[in-house]
Amino acid sequence: MSMTPKKPSWPVPSAVLAWEEFVEATGIAPERLEELLSLGWIETRTSAARQRFFRDADIYRVRKLERICCDFELPVLGGTIIVDLLERIDTLERSVRSLQKFEE
Repeated sequence: MSMTPKKPSWPVPSAVLAWEEFVEATGIAPERLEELLSLGWIETRTSAARQRFFRDADIYRVRKLERICCDFELPVLGGTIIVDLLERIDTLERSVRSLQKFEE
């Protein structure tokens, strides 16, 4: 018998949210969320019980989309294009910074 104390194993936090949790976390109207899903801008996972689950990483994207659409009075499609372009710019800037580290 081992005398080493066992470490408690905590449950791993879920990386997905149910529909209600996602709506509450983002503050988005359910109709707008349906629109984003129909555009294919957000993807869901579906359980065997046909319940939709969202990635927690999409919370930030949806909040940013809502803020941009509200601030600039844009339709959803225009906002999704802007958010996608901002994400591409961020990725490119990180790539440039990592390449610059190799030159130093």
